[in-house]
Amino acid sequence: MTTPQDPAPTSVPTPAAGSADAAKIVAEVQSAYTRLKDEVHKVIVGQDAVVDQILMAVFCRGHALVVGVPGLAKTLLISTLARTLSLGFSRIQFTPDLMPSDITGTEVIEEDKATGVRGLRFVKGPIFANVILADEVNRTPPKTQAALLEAMQERQVTIGGMQHKLPQPFFVLATQNPIEQEGTYPLPEAQLDRFMFQVQIGYPTADEELAIVQRSTGRGGAAVEAVMTADEIEQVQALVRSAPVAEHVLRYALRLVRATRIKEPTDGGLPRPKMIQQYVGWGAGPRASEYLVLAAKARAILTGSYDVRPEHVRDVAKPILRHRILTNFNAEADGVTTDAIIDALLKETPVDGSSATEKRQLESVIR
Repeated sequence: MTTPQDPAPTSVPTPAAGSADAAKIVAEVQSAYTRLKDEVHKVIVGQDAVVDQILMAVFCRGHALVVGVPGLAKTLLISTLARTLSLGFSRIQFTPDLMPSDITGTEVIEEDKATGVRGLRFVKGPIFANVILADEVNRTPPKTQAALLEAMQERQVTIGGMQHKLPQPFFVLATQNPIEQEGTYPLPEAQLDRFMFQVQIGYPTADEELAIVQRSTGRGGAAVEAVMTADEIEQVQALVRSAPVAEHVLRYALRLVRATRIKEPTDGGLPRPKMIQQYVGWGAGPRASEYLVLAAKARAILTGSYDVRPEHVRDVAKPILRHRILTNFNAEADGVTTDAIIDALLKETPVDGSSATEKRQLESVIR
C-alpha cells in the first residue's frame, strides 16, 4: 500500500533527534510558523485551531475539508494564507452544472496564422494553482467531484492522453455547508478518506465577532506580508517526513485507529470503549493510521519539538478521524457525534498498551 502522498522532492538534511542541528532547524520552522499565524490574524479574527490544522495539512502535503455554515470567512482565510505563503490562489465555486473540464482545462483548436496549420492547444483550468479553494464541493455532480479528487491524489491531470503536472506545492481546501443538504451530492466515504483533515469551523465568540464587525466596517484590512516561499514550504514538508517517531508512539496511533474497527479484535485483547461498541458502524482504515502519524510529526515540529510524543497524536486525532468513523442508527437516535466518540476513544485507550485493570493488578503485585 502506498503512503497518502509521495514524499516531497526537496531534499533537506535529516538531523538526529536531540541534536543541536535538530533544535536549530525546528526553532527556525517554529519561528516562521509563528510569523505566519501573526500575518493571518491581521485579517482573520480567532479560529486558532482552524488555522493550525490548515497549516499542518499544507506542511504534510495533504488536503483539508472544512465544514461550516456560510459567512465564517473560509474564502478570506485561505486566500490570506496563500498570500502569506507566496503561493498562487484559485477559487472554484462548485455548482450543479460544473463540468470536469471547467476545473482541469480543455484542448482547443488553434490555427497557425503563418502556415494555416491547425492543432490542439491545452488551455489550463483553475486547478493549475498552488492553493485551491473548492467552495461547496458537495454541490456539483460526482463526475466533477471525481475529477477534483483525482487531481488531488495524482497531482496531475490527463487531457487527450497527455499528462499535465500541477504546480508544487499543491493544496486543496474544500468546503461544505452542514445545514443545507437539498440539491447536494454528498462525497462518498472513499472520497472523504482522501482528505487528510476534516476541519470544523464554528461561530466566533462575542468578543471575536465584535472585532470582526469593527474590522469589516472600517476603512480596510491590514496589508499581509509574505513569510515563506514555495521552496521553503517544500523544505518544511521534507522535514516533517524525516522526523523520527518512536515505536511506542506508532503503536499508540495504531491502537487508536484499530480500536474503531468493531469487527476486528483489539490489539492485545484490550477492552474496546463502550461508546465505540454501541455507536460505531464502521471504523477508520489504514490511511487514518498513516495520516495520524504524519500529522503528529507536523504538530511536534510546529510546536517546537523534533520528538513526536503521544500528546501530539492526541492533538490531531479529531480532525483525522472524525470523517473516517461511520456512526450507526443508535448514534443518530441518541444525538452522539463522532467527536464525542473520539473523546471516549482518547480517554479509554492506554498509551502503553495495557488496560487500567491490568495496571491495577500489576501495582498490587508490586506492593
